[in-house]
Amino acid sequence: MKILFSWLKDYVDIECQPLELVDKLFGSGFEVEETVYLGQDIEKVVVGEVTSIEKYEGTHLYICHVDCGEFGTDNLILTGADNVFKGAKVPAAVVGAKLPGGIEIQPRKMADMVSYGMLCSGGELGVTEDWQKGADVHGILILPDSAKVGEDIKKTLELDDYLFDISITANRPDCQSVLGIAREVAAFLGKPLKEPDYSFTRTEVTKPEISVEIEALDLCPRYLGDYIYEVKHFESPQWMKRRLSVCGFSAIDAIVDVTNYVLLEIGQPMHAYDLDTLDGKSILVRRANDGETITTLDEKERKLTHENLLICDKVKGVGLAGIMGGLNSEIEVKTSEILLEAAKFRRDNVRKTSRALGLHTDAAARFEKGVDEYGVECGMKRALNLVEKLGIAKIGSSSFDVSAGEDKGEAKFDVTVTKINSVLGIDVPQSEIVKILRSLQFGVDENGETLSVTVPRWRTDVEGYQDIAEEVIREYGYEHVVPRFLDSAKVTNGGLSFLQNKELSAKEYLCSQGFYEVRTLAMYSERELDMILLPKNAPERTAIRLLNPITDNLSIMRTVMSPCMINVITDNIKSDHSAGRFFEIANVYLPKSLPLTEQPEERKTLCIGAYGADEDFFTVKDAIEGFAAANGLTFRYERGEASFLHPGICADIFCEGQKIGQLGKLRYEIVDALNIAEGKKNDLNVILAELNYSALESLYKREMKFTADNGKAKAKRDISLICDKKTLCVEIEDVVKATSTKAADVKLIDSFESEKLGFGKKSLTFTITYAGAEDVTDEIADSETEAVANALKDKLGAVRRV
Repeated sequence: MKILFSWLKDYVDIECQPLELVDKLFGSGFEVEETVYLGQDIEKVVVGEVTSIEKYEGTHLYICHVDCGEFGTDNLILTGADNVFKGAKVPAAVVGAKLPGGIEIQPRKMADMVSYGMLCSGGELGVTEDWQKGADVHGILILPDSAKVGEDIKKTLELDDYLFDISITANRPDCQSVLGIAREVAAFLGKPLKEPDYSFTRTEVTKPEISVEIEALDLCPRYLGDYIYEVKHFESPQWMKRRLSVCGFSAIDAIVDVTNYVLLEIGQPMHAYDLDTLDGKSILVRRANDGETITTLDEKERKLTHENLLICDKVKGVGLAGIMGGLNSEIEVKTSEILLEAAKFRRDNVRKTSRALGLHTDAAARFEKGVDEYGVECGMKRALNLVEKLGIAKIGSSSFDVSAGEDKGEAKFDVTVTKINSVLGIDVPQSEIVKILRSLQFGVDENGETLSVTVPRWRTDVEGYQDIAEEVIREYGYEHVVPRFLDSAKVTNGGLSFLQNKELSAKEYLCSQGFYEVRTLAMYSERELDMILLPKNAPERTAIRLLNPITDNLSIMRTVMSPCMINVITDNIKSDHSAGRFFEIANVYLPKSLPLTEQPEERKTLCIGAYGADEDFFTVKDAIEGFAAANGLTFRYERGEASFLHPGICADIFCEGQKIGQLGKLRYEIVDALNIAEGKKNDLNVILAELNYSALESLYKREMKFTADNGKAKAKRDISLICDKKTLCVEIEDVVKATSTKAADVKLIDSFESEKLGFGKKSLTFTITYAGAEDVTDEIADSETEAVANALKDKLGAVRRV
């Protein structure tokens, strides 16, 4: 949130310097993310008065003599601008001056004369028409006659000011405004707060045909409406336009500017409806109908659902509650009667609507954090005050206040000093606690060490003694907190447990194989489950739903890890990384029942992903095999099936008879849908594996035994087979080991299919390593291989390919 230092000074007598105030705000719990000096990069630019001007014959230039006060009463400056005249007050950059963009002014020869300075336009000083009238003129900025000759232009244009960009945490919606921050500044500086002027006068004029009805009180617990008439349309005063401009708002029209000004000053979003555009002169706040549409002020048509809150008249929608008004009710030059709106809308509903429609506004940002009913009242009163003060319109007697009755006024509860200090772990004197709370406008009555606290209406975040303790310490100062052990703390030896060490070694092994560890969020949406083509009745769709998601994209707890890995791979491919290997060990969340009645199962899962032209099923399988061997485990593979994996390149992984995961290639349909192949489908292999790491932890051996090599000669033989496509590698491996007692290892090294092999056939090539108690000679290896080939033909119909 952006706030001008000078604006804060309207409400608090601030005697410290701006950067000192930044430190004090930080100490009070408000991080100033950025501090910008508005006059930075401007030096030695002053108000000059043109004492004489003449045309420089033969050029487009004018010869000006400029009085710059103490910087010289007769400065010769040439300019090409034709709007300068004798007696004009202008920004003059004298020799040695600096301007935004790194420009430094030095004597410069122009035609046959030397110019000793430069007359500046608004653009060259970084100011716009909203900041200073005439700044957008194509030429020199002409200053008011009241400008003092020789005065620093930063003072004249009010650039000698600081802009603070303050981060407001979600628990402090009351500080989403200049007034909210001013309350805090007044408290820690020990200064009185000067409230804005809320006074205004109503006329006796009424508009009896106006009506306001709230159908969805659960989403709109408070709605204020006020009738103003004889609306005049003119530019807002310069002071208002400047404040709006520096905070990111463009000046539009006085009445619209007032609503934006109140948004910044009070923190209350407001809206003005042209009564002539409201059918039946009525306002109805209701849920939208599924499929209903509205064209918002940005001229875009929005399709709504019953989850969206709509401001309507008798016939149509005229605004998205808390987000943006409708194009059909915008204020125009011909508008003469207006219904001003100030309301409280449910923060979660505004957030969901804003996210779903991709429509993010300053009003929505305020409502998402929360708006209190006190702010609704103050916002309306301040808006009416400015309407009257600036002469924009007259205020009629027709006003509306529709409420769900939720506002119970000021909350009250008792708290003891002992309780407060028990939270802080230090002893803050009672007198200091009372002083701090009163400076924050809490009401406090003392009865011994018991404090009866009355919470201001705008502090909806304060509910108990813990909140009071937080208020006390941030004003008392965190430097008073003394580090100490908890009462129940114990000193332990520390170190990692067996399973922690195993997990660390697993990560180190995968990193050694070229995999990078990634960390993804534990939440995603139904769209991720749709992406991997999960059937509607798949058990993985039984997921825990978040009641208050940050965004619809993070609305459910993940039940399967592969969508997260696919997203990581997709992002890398779209960032022009041609290949990559990744892994993640994290939890999936499996509910035991819905709605939740007990804690879900948090199953630790290992997900592996690799992509690139050189990656295939076997490269990833090798890495997984190495992982298993490094942990004393043996994996078996059988033909598998998964909605998101290629039906012919998918295997279930087993360990000690238990299925612990799957490995396979991402389906082409999903690759196409993600638009990541870019016409190179055959060169892009995306391989995924997902293993139940919790199950693996139960299978880890507490002790690993090393068996020394017996030093006897080994022999290797490759055997190529033509077999049925349905024959599993594991079936062949089992036959090999059952036939030859010397077959110490059987490893698949190649696989392909071709029409030449015959219908329904495939070719597999294995490397068999023979070892035994005695040396394995070539004769023995050849004999064993021949026996294996015969057994494979007899038992599986696999024919040796020569």
